[in-house]
Amino acid sequence: MALQMSALFSYVRALPRTTGPLSRVCADFQRASVKFKHIVVPGSPRPIGKPATSLLRGHINATRRGEKFSTTIALREYSQVNGSSSSRERRGWLGKIALGTALGVSTVALVQSLHTGTLAAMAHKVDLNSAKGDWKETKDFLLSLSVKDRRQYYRTSDFVSLDNIPVWTPTAGGSEPSQYQRNEKLDQKISVYTGDITKLEIDAIVNAANNTLLGGGGVDGAIHNAAGPQLKKECASLNGCETGEAKITCGYGLPAKYVIHTVGPIAKGGVGEGQRKALRSCYKNSLKAATENAARSVAFPCISTGIYGYPPEQAVHEALATVREYLEAHHDKLDRVIFCVFLPTDKELYLQNLPLYFPAACVRCKH
Repeated sequence: MALQMSALFSYVRALPRTTGPLSRVCADFQRASVKFKHIVVPGSPRPIGKPATSLLRGHINATRRGEKFSTTIALREYSQVNGSSSSRERRGWLGKIALGTALGVSTVALVQSLHTGTLAAMAHKVDLNSAKGDWKETKDFLLSLSVKDRRQYYRTSDFVSLDNIPVWTPTAGGSEPSQYQRNEKLDQKISVYTGDITKLEIDAIVNAANNTLLGGGGVDGAIHNAAGPQLKKECASLNGCETGEAKITCGYGLPAKYVIHTVGPIAKGGVGEGQRKALRSCYKNSLKAATENAARSVAFPCISTGIYGYPPEQAVHEALATVREYLEAHHDKLDRVIFCVFLPTDKELYLQNLPLYFPAACVRCKH
């Protein structure tokens, strides 16, 4: 239902300002399998539209009783800010106003938004610096925006777009033979980036979280601080996360659209098969969460190599092997996988080992 509402908000934002009669507006939505209750246009001998039979019916019926919608008042308010309008234009605005009211947008806010051509009038409800408000409404609103429109809500000004993240290119050679064959479909899909993962303007970043998902130290704390308090509110609704699993949330004040939270294994006592399997699950389940939510670019931190004690020189192999195998099966669903590192030693580990998993040519392959 939330996704349907977000899609409808996006549709409203895309409506041209010179939309014709309300019947045309209704027809557009009916073609999209959305039906409305009878809407009466002043001067019209009969109602337009058919009784609502879709999932929107409950939402329409739940429109706030206290906000009595008057199309006459709405058009008068619009005329005051936009001057006189033709009969055809007024009917077009009626359609948009009726739709917005059915979706729960106040008349005043909707008239203001129609004047600007967007639903930007809702922006005053979005305060990403405060824990107040409904995180679900905030999430739906942010996810309905384009990247360009969402930028005004970033809690950082120095973001890094995907175009500015260099692609790693396979090179011939290497000290060890590769276990994998050359696959040109995977070219241009890998990056190694040194910097702050919270600055990346991509579809999804992965958070090395703890089991509570309520924030912690390291990259976990940095992501929560950058996203704002609404992230913690959504995380609190997820009932934690098991080691090796992954759960996805909105990015809120981050340049990234989504945050994928995964819990890595603790390996202070040594790395066994259980730790290796859990770490691979972190990467696989995070990639699965990304593709299931149409996130085509995703960045990983070095999961479990901090206070959880997983040796970086071992973790890099689990990360690269899992990403390689997932891309083999789902290369059409992902445009870029970014290994975001902070320490120079971690960068060197990735650059040294990438040719083993993404070889330039199968010259010294084992098979």
